[in-house]
Amino acid sequence: MSHTGKFIVLEGGEGAGKSTHARAVKDWLEQRGREVVLTREPGGSPLAEAIRGVVLGDWPEGMDATTEALLIFAARAAHLHALIRPALAQGKDVVCDRFVDASYAYQGAGRGLGGATIAGLESLTLGSLRPDLVLLLDIDPQQGLQRAKRRGEENRFEAETLEFMSRVRDEYLRRARAEPERYAVIDAAQPQQQVAVDLLRVLEARL
Repeated sequence: MSHTGKFIVLEGGEGAGKSTHARAVKDWLEQRGREVVLTREPGGSPLAEAIRGVVLGDWPEGMDATTEALLIFAARAAHLHALIRPALAQGKDVVCDRFVDASYAYQGAGRGLGGATIAGLESLTLGSLRPDLVLLLDIDPQQGLQRAKRRGEENRFEAETLEFMSRVRDEYLRRARAEPERYAVIDAAQPQQQVAVDLLRVLEARL
């Protein structure tokens, strides 16, 4: 790896609990004397957060899949430049709520752009950088969407159909199966406390 810090990403569909468990991962690393940056996508830097607002906005003309993908990768490029690459180079660990797997799942599979399109954008934006560990919080889409709706303030991704979210889940699981050494799948349908236990076990084993 060209960086010295660890790059850990939490992925999963709507309502999987990524934000909550990302904080737990940060705490676990800090308890072991690591310096940790907690961030999210889309977003994570002022420019990337501004683009996030555009991505999640409800526009009168709608937003086609290509526009959505390009905006998310634009936010990712800004995020990498401003925060992720500098932090890793300084030896800090980066814990990110979503990263490039989300583009394969949401825009590639969910929107139907396909993996080849996303792979081209990934190569352009990331170069050789990839997460060291991807923690996939897996949940049945119906249960996940119900959880997301209970939180309130529904965004346009949480308003998607069950069919869309099923495609998202299938792609996440396919990617995890393809690289088991870099991914860990955790059953996010369990109570939050048990998910946290399983997640920390993975961290102990992998890191």
